[in-house]
Amino acid sequence: MMNFAIGQAVPRTEDPRLLRGHGNYVDDFNLRNQAHAFMVRSPHAHADIKSIDIDEALSMPGVLTVLTGAEYEADGLGYITGPTPYKRRDGSVMYRPPRPALTADRVRHVGQIAAVVVAESIDQAKDAAEAVEVEYDPLPVNVSTSDARQAPAIWDGCADNESFHYEVGDKAAVDAAVAGAAHVIRQRYVINRITANAMEPRGALADYDPRTSRYTIYTGVQRPYAWRATLAKNLFHLRESQIRFVTGDLGGSFGMKGAIYPEVPLVAWASKRLGRPVKWRCERSEGFPADDHARDNVSDVTLALDEDGKFVAMGVETSAAVGAYLAFLGMGAPTGNVGGLAGVYTTPAMHVSVSAVMTNTSPTSPYRGAGRPEASYIMERTIDIAAREIGIDPIALRRRNMIPPDQLPYKTPLTFTYDCGEFEAVLDKTLAKADYDGFAARRSETEAAGKLRGIGVSCTIERAAAAQLETAELRFDPSGDATILIGTTPHGQGHETIYKQIVCGTLGLDPENVRVIEGDTDAVSFGTGTGGSRTATIGSAAVLKAMEKVIDKTKRIAAHSLEAAPEDIAFEEGRFSIVGTDRAMPFLDAAALAFDPTKLPPGMEPTLAELASYTPEVANYPNGCHIVEVEITPETGEIAVDRYSVVDDCGFELNPLLVKGQVHGGIAQGVGQALMENMVYDPDGQLLSGSFMDYSMPRAGDLCNYDVGAHPVLTKTNPLGVKGVGEAGTVGALAAVMNAINNALAPLGIEHFEMPATPDRVWKAIAAARASSIQDPA
Repeated sequence: MMNFAIGQAVPRTEDPRLLRGHGNYVDDFNLRNQAHAFMVRSPHAHADIKSIDIDEALSMPGVLTVLTGAEYEADGLGYITGPTPYKRRDGSVMYRPPRPALTADRVRHVGQIAAVVVAESIDQAKDAAEAVEVEYDPLPVNVSTSDARQAPAIWDGCADNESFHYEVGDKAAVDAAVAGAAHVIRQRYVINRITANAMEPRGALADYDPRTSRYTIYTGVQRPYAWRATLAKNLFHLRESQIRFVTGDLGGSFGMKGAIYPEVPLVAWASKRLGRPVKWRCERSEGFPADDHARDNVSDVTLALDEDGKFVAMGVETSAAVGAYLAFLGMGAPTGNVGGLAGVYTTPAMHVSVSAVMTNTSPTSPYRGAGRPEASYIMERTIDIAAREIGIDPIALRRRNMIPPDQLPYKTPLTFTYDCGEFEAVLDKTLAKADYDGFAARRSETEAAGKLRGIGVSCTIERAAAAQLETAELRFDPSGDATILIGTTPHGQGHETIYKQIVCGTLGLDPENVRVIEGDTDAVSFGTGTGGSRTATIGSAAVLKAMEKVIDKTKRIAAHSLEAAPEDIAFEEGRFSIVGTDRAMPFLDAAALAFDPTKLPPGMEPTLAELASYTPEVANYPNGCHIVEVEITPETGEIAVDRYSVVDDCGFELNPLLVKGQVHGGIAQGVGQALMENMVYDPDGQLLSGSFMDYSMPRAGDLCNYDVGAHPVLTKTNPLGVKGVGEAGTVGALAAVMNAINNALAPLGIEHFEMPATPDRVWKAIAAARASSIQDPA
């Protein structure tokens, strides 16, 4: 095997540049004569705008303009919108509220933009923003996900606050199975609202060129081509070619930067009006209300089992908050991955109902997992509850219902068809890694020290890399240096490294002589972008196909040079050779000949650049098992994650080092939601957790060493046999950690404890349980 090939755990080639401060993040983009924008945001969750007085602000030093909804409407700008694939209960098309980037008449959540101040400096813009006087007339506020449909309407066109209603499965079969079941488990789950808090906050720099009637927008975004198409058609009313997006490096996103935000078209519009570049930087405190949030579901779950503990039916009714406006992909997380509720189990009848409700809160968007962690948590937590109530060991209950390998491919009752997997083998490997049999002894030791110990398991599966197009170009110059241009966008995954591994390990190139370009709509012909654990599958396959085209062309060049027939030429480890002889030619020599028309076969065009696209026919299904042990200090409610073992099946691992990094990061985000992260609104719609003083984030000390293993079962759904891994850690962690916490609290009589398990909430639950046991000693 050649050096720097796929399958090797090589370090990321991006890291030296990024660690030395040579990254090119959104704030690193600057243009001559740029102005600075600051957003005037609503302090009210729901209010009519009676008037806006901008005169004093306009008179302040350095202020160039103050823009309001009146100017926005006068300039004929449109709406931020997105797909509308679903319907309402009456069969009408789903309700997607009209969303101008700048509102003129009413605000519907705290942080909505009411005016834009542009000045020579950001400090001058901030000072002037304080002078903008907005008169508001407050209206009734609705922030309750569970009660949203009974609350006052946020929109005149949607009296019940339900954007859409989505159903999948067989309700009649579920109802019949539940009616005749030996055991029926019912539980409500509240999956709290959180936010991404990417290391790099959002921002944008826009420059309008009147000579070409064209916008260039520098901003961190996961799907620049989709943004370009949507904004061109629906907001600016332009051709797509009149907008260029450049993403640069992204300092994290996790789905949050996949949404289309108002600030981006606003700075572009301001640039056109002023005739100079305009820049906006989101400050951390601004991002809490301004960024799209995530999760925020309330689910009522019914699981029916027969007398032997076999699952016979599952029903789920979910209210999913989408916020005051439906984000670009806001309908995706509540619906796109409900198939994960089926898990790795043979439940014959399932039905899911999702009510997408609007509240006076920030919109919600996909966040790492995008419905997968929620679905897995519901199934895995319900299994533990069922095991306790029926009196079956939770591992035994899982085994009893697991899909055996000989039943694959397996069509679940909820849209997904799993092509491959060895689910029980993954469970067994994780049990051994976690020393599951030794847990009882460890619990005894913990109890002797006056603490509580619990163990939690999750066996999860998810859909990755849904069928979408990706494009890649592999281009060489006469010196033999290569450039890979591809439509994915990087935000910390290591794209550059795996793309280089694909071409370097096959063609024999030095990775230092390979350049990767992503996220520039002028440089790359087209792309879908990054999201849904798609890059390793779809992006890599596109690069592979472009490389195969390059090999095919250089093979014909080598055959011509070696005076042999192309079918007699073999290619291996970066060399072309005539089969059965010692005559050979390195790939780079053949690549160099591509630029000499006199050395090419008749009719062949010079140069070496090949474009390829790839769209999988179906998705793939990574799966894994997480086993967690936690320790709780009853006197304080503090939880320590003490042991963590995980085994993942993500198919062929292009780079095992990067795979582990993805799993580590995903676990941290699952643990964060389970233990501490929580976006909280008061009844008036004010954000109570609007800074890091109130919104907790996991630190290294909140985590432990992870024992990460692999059990790769290669999929045939793509040419490399890979399955997505970007979200796997979060998908398994949320359920496993919450099961461990509940297992620790169960001896106190606490039947179910909801996330987040903050010390205050845990301490109160323990105190209440102890008080109850004293009052009722029986």
